[in-house]
Amino acid sequence: MRILVTGGAGFIGSHLIDRLMGQGHDVICLDNFYTGHKRNILKWMDHPYFELIRHDITEPIRLEVDQIYHLACPASPVHYQYNPVKTIKTNVMGTLNMLGLAKRVKARFLLASTSEVYGDPDVHPQPEEYRGNVNTIGIRSCYDEGKRVAETLAFDYHRQNNVDIRVARIFNTYGPRMLENDGRVVSNFIVQTLQNKPLTVYGDGLQTRSFCFVSDLVEGLMRLMNGSHLGPVNLGNPDEYTILELAQTIQGMINPDVDVKFEPLPQDDPRRRQPDITRAKAWLDWQPTIPLNEGLQLTIEDFRSRLGETSRPVSSAHV
Repeated sequence: MRILVTGGAGFIGSHLIDRLMGQGHDVICLDNFYTGHKRNILKWMDHPYFELIRHDITEPIRLEVDQIYHLACPASPVHYQYNPVKTIKTNVMGTLNMLGLAKRVKARFLLASTSEVYGDPDVHPQPEEYRGNVNTIGIRSCYDEGKRVAETLAFDYHRQNNVDIRVARIFNTYGPRMLENDGRVVSNFIVQTLQNKPLTVYGDGLQTRSFCFVSDLVEGLMRLMNGSHLGPVNLGNPDEYTILELAQTIQGMINPDVDVKFEPLPQDDPRRRQPDITRAKAWLDWQPTIPLNEGLQLTIEDFRSRLGETSRPVSSAHV
């Protein structure tokens, strides 16, 4: 099968490409390298079934493919807030272009949406039926509302043009190949601890998140793409941890001597975030399998190799 992955040089996209290449598919990676990196896909560069195209999806492109995994968009606050207009153009114009491509070549289209469509939720955990509590004019809205519009476009293309769509709502995902400077809590804590810097906890640290290892997420995306349900489907780990618990766990695994410092909570930062994965279990027979400590160990070793920090082994602390 000929498969297009937009944002394929990014964190999740490159892990998806590894799986698709391993299954023998003909894979096209489309990326403008705004947050993606060639090192993530370097091992496939000379493979006869792999093709890399440097392209910005806000501009149209003509390709012949059977499936489209549409992952292209900066997904961490540091990057999507750096150029918010670019972020919303990627979500709206980029999704329009990819849906137009899917319509022309009759490809199945999977949208990588986000738990951010739920905003700062009033319902907990968040089921797909929940319509969200989003600030339309806040600093996160370029991403939150951009993804909500992308979902609208996907379902409108399905209803109006019979495009075969799938919509995944991705919750916090972590693992090897995360960017050192992406501003997400797992990478922030690991980098700060490896560099013997205080761990920055925003607010009182009692806000919660759920953390899904990247290999589990990729499995969910592929099951959704190749299944019969359109979605939306929550993909994430239902285990819930406070930010302070995560900080203390990473601190214990790398360097118990580093301090924790508290900073003011950013605007519109969600208080709680936990997926209801009832639908994923029923429709996809999917649920996460990698425990947090196991995933964190793999992630820490990846950061250690890139940052050159070798002085401390990873211990087996528990949340």
